Amino acid sequence: MAPSNPYGKLPQNASSSIKPFTVNFPEADIKHMLDLLKLTRVAEPIYENSLPNDDRYLGLRHDWLVEAKRVWENEFNWRKTEEHINSFPNYKITIDDKVGKLDVHFAALFSTAPDAVPVVLLHGWPGSFLEFLPMLGELRDKYSADDLKYHFIVPSLPGYTLSSAQAISEDFSQIDAARVMDKLMQELGFSKGYIAQGGDVGSRVARVMAVEYEACKAVHLNFCLVNKPPASLNDDSITEIEKAGLKRLDEWKATGTAYAMEHATKPATIGFVLSSNPLATLAWIGEKFLDWTDEDPSINTILESVTLYWLTRCPSTNLWSYRHPLSKDASQSYSATAKGHDHPDYHIKKPFGYSYFPQELIPIPIEWVKTTGNLVWSRVHDRGGHFAALERPRELLEDVESFVGEVWKR
Repeated sequence: MAPSNPYGKLPQNASSSIKPFTVNFPEADIKHMLDLLKLTRVAEPIYENSLPNDDRYLGLRHDWLVEAKRVWENEFNWRKTEEHINSFPNYKITIDDKVGKLDVHFAALFSTAPDAVPVVLLHGWPGSFLEFLPMLGELRDKYSADDLKYHFIVPSLPGYTLSSAQAISEDFSQIDAARVMDKLMQELGFSKGYIAQGGDVGSRVARVMAVEYEACKAVHLNFCLVNKPPASLNDDSITEIEKAGLKRLDEWKATGTAYAMEHATKPATIGFVLSSNPLATLAWIGEKFLDWTDEDPSINTILESVTLYWLTRCPSTNLWSYRHPLSKDASQSYSATAKGHDHPDYHIKKPFGYSYFPQELIPIPIEWVKTTGNLVWSRVHDRGGHFAALERPRELLEDVESFVGEVWKR
């Protein structure tokens, strides 16, 4: 638990309303999940889900889902996952915001050093704070609380897993999420400055924080959507690795974005579907973990994330980001040309870093990324996909440390 953890001492100026939190779901909830799972049949094998040579270009495979269901029912141990989560300090705070009172969860490693740099790490969909636990583990192995150069804060975004959603009468967007995350950092006592890091949805939230909030002094991203090539650049500025990435991006746009259109245009309906049965949640999310990573994660890794989604009942509350991508107009709906990171409203003037992972869904060339802000640091990796913090925790941590070491001196 947080009070006895050497990394669990809150910063001196932190709000007294921040309370330690222990993850411990009722046994009845776990039993209900498993009972539903056992009563649910997997659809029959058909051509589309049983392609030759283990191909899954038409979606999730029947044999994988059958095996994942078997493991979930008979071998997976959620209590071990809880034990691992609780080995890190976890907290909750109620933030009073214009969209209602939000119970915001975060995991963290706090340094006892007076000059430690606050860094907030922001996840996306279908991720959670779990993605960043391997990075926290790397830090814990590398530094004592006295030697740690950073405060690493890993929130659950509103509507995701252990953080509550906005009031039922209120809409919610990435703009709102950025405001709530800045409030969290203020409550932690970091009003003089912090750095934001993010991928996927978290990258958009981090970008808004950098643009809108003075306390956010710099931002590091591993995802940066640019809808079209900047007019000022030509093909000579793109490396062969980046050209291969853009080809993959074109293929993904043609065959891999149906889920996003569903989330954006009919979130109510898909929310009901995903909340109806744990096998439905597993199929929808499991496909993404398999298709969006450089190497397939283990079934156990996927089940940890899916179980957390199911037990927290968040599959219907975390789809808000797909309707308002970087839009200040809450009525603007999603489209294939939704506002990207290159929108002039969100040009980053502060120090900005970018890590390029080759198997990212949207692997944007460095020269394109430069047009979206004051890019002062970048690194190209030869391995890694969409879930960089989960797939390549050591490399992403090294990137963040390098970036922080450069920009915090400025």
